[in-house]
Amino acid sequence: MDLGNTAWILVSTALVMLMTPAVGLFYGGMVRGKNVVSIISLSIISLAIVSIQWILLGYSLSFGSDVGGFIGGLEYLDSAVSRAS
Repeated sequence: MDLGNTAWILVSTALVMLMTPAVGLFYGGMVRGKNVVSIISLSIISLAIVSIQWILLGYSLSFGSDVGGFIGGLEYLDSAVSRAS
């Protein structure tokens, strides 16, 4: 694995993880006061769902053996699912 590519994947992942609650705060500013907690909690729930998707699919697609030089395979998916069970 190339250190630069791995660092870029991790930085991109961290930026997405920071962006999700920020979007919740942005949307919270556009709704009425009584709906802010609901919007922010939906943002936190979506952050949890995206985190699970990254663990199950994203890691394997990022770091798996390439398919046609474009995207990774899903060989790490089996180990992630067996660990989660």
